[in-house]
Amino acid sequence: MTARARPASNPAATEGGLYLGQLSRRDLLRSGAAVGVLGAALSGAPRPARAQALSGPVPEVDSVAVRVVTDSYHHAFEPGRKVGDLTIQRFAFALAKDRPPRKALQNEWGLSLHLESKRGSETRQILIDFGYTPETLNNNLELLGIDPARLDALMLSHGHYDHFGGLVGFLAQHQGRLKKELPFYLGGEECFCTREAGVGDSAGDFGALDRQAIANAGLKVLYADQPSVIAGHAFSTGGIPRASFERVLAPTRMKPGFANNVGCRPESLSEAKRSVAIVPDDFEHEQATCFLLKGKGLVVMTSCGHRGVVNSVRRAMAVSGVNKVHAVLGGFHLAPHAPEYLRETVAALKDINPDHLIPMHCSGEAFIAIATQEMPGKVLRSSTGTRWLFA
Repeated sequence: MTARARPASNPAATEGGLYLGQLSRRDLLRSGAAVGVLGAALSGAPRPARAQALSGPVPEVDSVAVRVVTDSYHHAFEPGRKVGDLTIQRFAFALAKDRPPRKALQNEWGLSLHLESKRGSETRQILIDFGYTPETLNNNLELLGIDPARLDALMLSHGHYDHFGGLVGFLAQHQGRLKKELPFYLGGEECFCTREAGVGDSAGDFGALDRQAIANAGLKVLYADQPSVIAGHAFSTGGIPRASFERVLAPTRMKPGFANNVGCRPESLSEAKRSVAIVPDDFEHEQATCFLLKGKGLVVMTSCGHRGVVNSVRRAMAVSGVNKVHAVLGGFHLAPHAPEYLRETVAALKDINPDHLIPMHCSGEAFIAIATQEMPGKVLRSSTGTRWLFA
């Protein structure tokens, strides 16, 4: 029986305008007046709606399968196995009896996850994030036998190109096959802001979500900046408050401003960000996707975990009122951190005591090594094509 804690209220995700980068506030306020004028002259682009707010108990499912569509690594000879009630299915080669293979799973710096949940006779399919390129995403969806026409929702964890870069090409290839007004869940207006990445001479454009492509595909954009029900089976944490030791790194800078249907509307951002020209990302808009698995507890997908993997999981526990965590999957954004920080993170995860810990994407080999040593039997290696079946 799943243990429940008393649900917490929904604290705002804003950090009171505290930006976690190296630039001074004076630098950030340059050209603020021009941005304010830009925000006032908005185009007639359609406004997103609000996702169904989470009220009362979170949905409960009988099973959930997580397929890694895109990640940085694929091991063709890694065998499938069972760990307790968890079934791990691996993908090796796309072989046929009448021809030699022509395609293989592709890997890249990015993440995309396909979710299939079941509750009684109901089945739901969700695609979280879209990797870095549409070539990789579309290739891997085909090889893994995932039919985009059966998707019940799309979801973006946060506005980084390595998580939405494949979206436009995905929508173009499957134009007319997706369900009418397919819900597309976002963590808020910040997802649409243009961004730059890198430092010094290596800094450059890091892209922006294409509003026109989303509109042309007929997607129904829903903001899940507060805890929300996702496709009837899952729930979003909404914004993730900083409630632990974890530090939010700022690998990108966000540019508030909206023109020619590109960028984010400043008046829809937190007040401290409306009149600045550029600001280090603090990921107020990041969300984690979660399921409550009957009799087992929470399955939490952090996707990238910029706000902190511990913060993300504790937010899922708080908004659901469930204090048992069955599994944590996704990128934990720990690769840049020092060993002392990694050990502190592992200690906090040991306190949460999930049954399974499945790091992906940006988690880093150093963290995986420490966690494997400190949490024996709980850390499981993932790779592109792997299917994790929780039942």
